[in-house]
Amino acid sequence: MTASAEPSPFPKMGFREFTALIALMMALNAIAIDSMLPALPQIATSLGIANDNDRQLIITIYTLGFGIAQLFYGVLGDRYGRRPVLLTAIACYAVASIAASFAPTFEAMLVARFVQGLAAAATRVLCVAIVRDSYAGPRMARVMSLVFIVFLAAPMFAPFIGQMIIQFAHWRWIFGVLALFGAIMFTWAGLKLPETLKPENKLPIRFGRIAEAFKVTLTTRQSIGYALAMTVGFGGLMGFITSVQQIVFDVFDAGQSFFLVFFLIAAFMGVASMLNSKIVERLGMRKVSHGALMLYLFLTITHAAVALMGFENLITFAMFQAGVMFCFGLMGSNFGALAMEPMGRIAGVAASAQGTVSTIGGALIGYFIGQQFNGSTVPFAVGVSLTGVVILTIILVVERGRLFGAGHPMDVHKPPAA
Repeated sequence: MTASAEPSPFPKMGFREFTALIALMMALNAIAIDSMLPALPQIATSLGIANDNDRQLIITIYTLGFGIAQLFYGVLGDRYGRRPVLLTAIACYAVASIAASFAPTFEAMLVARFVQGLAAAATRVLCVAIVRDSYAGPRMARVMSLVFIVFLAAPMFAPFIGQMIIQFAHWRWIFGVLALFGAIMFTWAGLKLPETLKPENKLPIRFGRIAEAFKVTLTTRQSIGYALAMTVGFGGLMGFITSVQQIVFDVFDAGQSFFLVFFLIAAFMGVASMLNSKIVERLGMRKVSHGALMLYLFLTITHAAVALMGFENLITFAMFQAGVMFCFGLMGSNFGALAMEPMGRIAGVAASAQGTVSTIGGALIGYFIGQQFNGSTVPFAVGVSLTGVVILTIILVVERGRLFGAGHPMDVHKPPAA
């Protein structure tokens, strides 16, 4: 059956249009981060940012807002429905983008970016919930796999969008394009996307139940352990995102190659994610993620040694980072699945709690790595290698010293009581 012939539960749009809408709404986040990487020097000059490393806050503050808001959208969506919460958030995203485009000072820019991150988090939480409401089983898996293709493509192409804009217009138009994109998503969803949460499935907001679910999530060994491992891994990724513009532009004087370098590195993470979907059921989440962690540790330590010995160049940087992103693509999704594995009865709250911890913690770790930039790749390479050591330590504690856990590939479990 072709995508166009796939049955759709919506009277106003078919399967293909629904999938495209969900994918593009989820892409709002990646575009808001990566599209402005090539423009950071111009933004810094226009807003009078004296310390070059401070420009990294434009990325970090957005990510912090994105992390904090994940705590609330699941609860709000379960209480008031997906549609009104999602549309309100997308409208706020567009307004915040306009505010950022007119920001007269660095402080005003950071406020607008924080709000933009708060709003974008709704697409991460509610779009997945909408798919879950609308489809089940293999059909749901098909939707998510198609969505994931766009989700992976967005960060690869987003820097190209930013680079094209600053080549022909002022950097403020990047935020203008984000506002336009948000307005298009708002109009499209407003006209075509119905409420997917059935009235009988709406849940009241009970803070006692939510607090107890958070407690279980944050005190269950496997849940918090793999969530922390995911946090540190995301910290390495954010260290790359906050540092890569300065490294390519300032260390290697290769600004004209920025999009190509970023695209190739990000592509390896996409390849890893696709590979993982084909091998994880056969090998199991632990074997795949622990094996990737060993390779991650080897590559990051080797990269740090190369940088410390002064042998670093643009090619070695790109090669090592491509390998690291490949490992992250294999680790990230499996660490997330392992963290969620014992949380079956409280999956919604658990996902919010783990997402908040990993996003905020990862943003702060990445910001710390980025702030060590001194005109070379040494602080970055050493910082990312340390994340590998910390992740390995966490996993060893969680697994009580045993890696590559034996057993059924699907890791059968008994969920705890909420």
